[in-house]
Amino acid sequence: MIITTTPSVEGKKIIEYKGIVFGEVISGVNFLKDFAAGLRNFVGGRSGSYEGELIEARENAVRELESRAHKMGANAVVGVDIDYEVLGQGGNMLMVTASGTAVVTE
Repeated sequence: MIITTTPSVEGKKIIEYKGIVFGEVISGVNFLKDFAAGLRNFVGGRSGSYEGELIEARENAVRELESRAHKMGANAVVGVDIDYEVLGQGGNMLMVTASGTAVVTE
């Protein structure tokens, strides 16, 4: 399945719009990752543990988007947007939402 941030697929004609499709993931960040990130923040540099969590959440949201588009009968998703939010009392939950328009192309 083609998944793109552009409003169309180059070389393909959109013949049917199936509707808006979403993929959502909410993941918690555990104490060890918080502790490691805190140390990294203190000494400077990138937080590999948070980056890994972010990458995994984003990939899962896009997979969910693709699965839902497939169930709608689409063979592509155009205009994809990915949003990130921090939730929970201590900001210890990460929500990633991928959205786009499920379409059929020829």
